[in-house]
Parts: sequence; structure tokens; C-alpha cells
Amino acid sequence: MSKTYVVGLMSGTSVDGIDAAVIEIDSTSAQEVSVQLLAFENTPFPKETRDRIFELFDPALATIDKVGMMNMWLGELYAQATSSVIAKSGLQAKQISVIGSHGQTIYHAPWDHSIEGKKVRFTVQIGEGAVIANRTGIPCVSDFRIADMAVGGQGAPLVPFTEYLLYRSERKTRLLQNIGGIGNVTVLPAGASAEDVYAFDTGPGNMIIDALVAQLFAPLTMDVGGQIAAQGQLIDELLAWLQQDDYYRMPLPKSTGRERFGTQYAEQILTMMRKQQWRAEDVIATVTYATAWSIHYSYEHFIADEHPAHELLVGGGGSYNVTLISYLKQLFTPNSVKVLTQEDIGGSSDAKEAIAFGLLAHYTMQRLPNNIANVTGASQPVVMGKLSWPIQ
Repeated sequence: MSKTYVVGLMSGTSVDGIDAAVIEIDSTSAQEVSVQLLAFENTPFPKETRDRIFELFDPALATIDKVGMMNMWLGELYAQATSSVIAKSGLQAKQISVIGSHGQTIYHAPWDHSIEGKKVRFTVQIGEGAVIANRTGIPCVSDFRIADMAVGGQGAPLVPFTEYLLYRSERKTRLLQNIGGIGNVTVLPAGASAEDVYAFDTGPGNMIIDALVAQLFAPLTMDVGGQIAAQGQLIDELLAWLQQDDYYRMPLPKSTGRERFGTQYAEQILTMMRKQQWRAEDVIATVTYATAWSIHYSYEHFIADEHPAHELLVGGGGSYNVTLISYLKQLFTPNSVKVLTQEDIGGSSDAKEAIAFGLLAHYTMQRLPNNIANVTGASQPVVMGKLSWPIQ
């Protein structure tokens, strides 16, 4: 059994900061691996950096000079986070075989665009891998999504590959639900092969909640523990409006992002709130419930008929929102699906996606395919990620 040490880096659509994980990978074959988390750190983005990233979400403001500068600057911040978490692990940089960095998504457009009679899909993640590699002295794999898109995929979701490796069960059908800025679910049927796995974005996760809390309860940027939502009542009119979005009924495969559920979406809710004079706590309660509803709706309409589940394992920042988890338990109880968090099974909700990109990078270095074509809609499995080597 070979043992490898890897760093995984993740910063998601919520733009909270950089998640960095050091993991130990034991593998006997391409399909049989185990992972141990050795160290984890979250480094919040400096306020000025976070503000500049949010500015880049608007294509009208994301000029090439701003994108280029932030690409290099985030590389520096990711490198600092890497060095810090390696020190925390007790290892030395020379013991780390590779860094896997997801980068910061500033635009994701997985649908077909027509240009000169051809169809093109694209996505933009920044955080320069060459900077990370040369500051740390460790090879860095970054920009994972592009290779999947090059063969017709949506470039998302990518984590299901690692979830299949680490969470599949011979006896239980498991749903792996991540609640970051966007929610996404991976379906692992009992006894599944990789070809049986499928996954998709369920809709907004924390994105709308965070945006509204930042507007209504500044200086807060999130509803810590769901405390605000717990003080509110559901607004039927608002809930009905949230549920009518076309995304929920779109066929699979599908993915979404800030382009649909970002600032402009939150502004529509604020406009309705002012007109109807809704209480702020009630608005937060309602959008929190809508996130839970979207996850349950996705289960009942895209999963339950063929793969009735035993467990819903929740990870990501949303798993710490007690009110959101209580809504999920309420909705899934009639389906006899047990709702658990990563912590309930001895894992880490915060570290899960950073672990995933470390593991994806490990496969890149082995030149082994690390997407699931059935999940992303790609025409074939591919080796994802661009490799940056440090100066020796």
C-alpha cells in the first residue's frame, strides 16, 4: 500500500475564505483509496480582497486588468494558506507530493454559447497555480473544470468522483449533499459502480441567505447557526415566488451559480420585502426553508423513484445552520431518509471539499481520469487539472 501526502485548497461561491487541508492518501488501486485528514485551516479573506472578488462577479466590472491582478494575488494567498496548514500538520513541504487548488470561481457558464457557428462552454477560476507552486516549492494542479468542458461536460460537479471513492456502500444508498454558496447532491446507489453515480446542483445553498443577511443585519455576513432564521416565520407569498424558478425543473445534468442566484436575485427579494413590509427575520427564515425545500424537491423529482435513499449526509457551511438542518429533517422524515452531518459520521463539513481537490490532484499526477462523465455530461472520462511545476 502506497502512502502519499497532499494539500487540497478550496474557496467557494460564498467567498468566506480559503479552506486548506493536509491529507494522507493510502491506495491499493485506482478504485481503492482511503484518506486521513491530518490538518485543516480556514483563512478568511481580507475584507478588501473579498470586496474585490465580489466586484469580479459582475462581468461589466470584471475588466481584464482586475481579473489578472486578482488571479496573481489569490495565488499568493493560497500559497500562504498552504504553508500554514503544512506547518500545522507537522510535515515539511518536501513531503507533500502535490497541491490541488480549486481556485475562486468568478464566472461559470456551462450552457452552449454560439460563436461563428460553433458551440462553446466556459468557466473562469482564478488563483494562479504557478504562483502557488513557486512560493511553496510543491507542484500545483489547478483549473480542473476546463478539461471536462472540453469534452462536452458542464465542468461541474467534480466532487462526486471523490465521494464515490470515499463514501460508497454495498448496502446503503447515500446522498451526499453539500451546502456551500450553491447546493449540490451526489447520488451513490447501494453497490454502485462509478457509472451508476450521478450528481447535480440542487439550487442555492447559503448564497441567498448570506446576501440578505449582509444587507439586513450588517455587519453580519451570514446567519451563524441559523439564529436569525429561528426567530422568523415563513412568508407564503415569498416562498411561492422562490419555488417558481425554472432551474428546479430543468432536466439533468445541470449546474448553476451566482449568475442565476447572485446579487441580482437577492435584490429582487429586497424589493418585494420593502413593498410588502415583511419582517427581516421572516425573510431569512423563508429563504432558509427554500434551500431545504430545493434539496427535498430534487430528491423527490430526480432521485427517489429509482434510488430511494437511506441517508442524506450533509456537508459544507450550511451543515452548521441548525435551523436549515431542522427544516431538512422535517422534510425528509416522511421519506424515511436519515439526515446526518459530516460530524455525525466522524468527518468535517468544513474540510470535505478541500480534501476532495487534494484527492483529485493526486489522480491528476497519476494521469488517471478524475471526472465522472455521467455526472457532468462529458462525452468521456478525462484527466482534469493543469499542472504547474516549481523552480527546482
